[in-house]
Amino acid sequence: MDAILARQLELDAELVRVAGSIKVLGEVAWPAEHAARFLEGWHAGRPTLPEVPTPSVGMLRELEALEGIAAACDVGHPVGEYVRRTAESFATAVKMLRQAGTPDFTRHSEDLYGRPSDRVIGSDMTLLHAAESFIVQTTAFGRSGLIPPDDVCLLASTVADEIQQQVTAFFHRHEVRVVIDPALASKAAAGAATIRVRGSTCFSPQDVPQLLVHEAFVHTLTKLNGQEQPHLRSLGLGAPRTTRTQEGLALFAELIAVAIDLQRLRRIALRVKAVALALDGADFIEVFRFFVEAGQSEHESFQSTARVFRGGDVRGKVAFTKDVVYVGGLVEVHTF
Repeated sequence: MDAILARQLELDAELVRVAGSIKVLGEVAWPAEHAARFLEGWHAGRPTLPEVPTPSVGMLRELEALEGIAAACDVGHPVGEYVRRTAESFATAVKMLRQAGTPDFTRHSEDLYGRPSDRVIGSDMTLLHAAESFIVQTTAFGRSGLIPPDDVCLLASTVADEIQQQVTAFFHRHEVRVVIDPALASKAAAGAATIRVRGSTCFSPQDVPQLLVHEAFVHTLTKLNGQEQPHLRSLGLGAPRTTRTQEGLALFAELIAVAIDLQRLRRIALRVKAVALALDGADFIEVFRFFVEAGQSEHESFQSTARVFRGGDVRGKVAFTKDVVYVGGLVEVHTF
């Protein structure tokens, strides 16, 4: 091994040590009790903006270390350039978390994940235009009766058990646990060793194959595969800069596995529109009402709205833009 490559791998090992504990979604997660409190006011006709404490994230030492790693990389070497880009994406994520509740939070979020006004690759259409097209078309399908209503409610425990059985059979070389997390904003989230399923949620039968393909067979498998890399250990981190491609791959996997349905596409599109509304100044109540009027249940509407405002400002203008990556990622992976 030449000296230049050896130095890049030293920087990669340092990156893993510094960035391994940085969990963006964990830092901005909302406590579960806020949903019940908000919905109680909504039912009483007196909805109030959730009073969620703004995350207080320090991590100055980690930020300085990440910026130092990025500066030390040899960008003329392919491994050095890879490590630099990965370190910089973690540094941007830390800057975003440190600025929670302020306009800079949104600015850094847009740097990482994009914005609704971004162009769809190979098209003059924006992500927002694509999302609005999905919404219009699925609305038409719904009115024609071609999208059947969900008339079966599966408990989180049932969904977790079903996914666990298939995960255990598939990941026979690794132990992957499926657990219930009542504070989760999304329906599920995957790591290398654990797949979390949101508690107190009504799942449909179609959610099971979707979550299995999306979370287990893409997100978990990608992280496990990255962790098998014996030299470039940061491949096992799941860097913020890969989020768009990861979610695009996961949705593409749903598509080719025939696990996706029109309701799923509609939910993804509604989130892009919700991010745009929040950035334009809509507050939490207005975005929540948008989801309810679009046909989502009140509980699901709260969770969808919380995804947009976590780390931001419930009064509007400051939002978490991660949910725009799904439409853009799917189109880009499909086009590729």
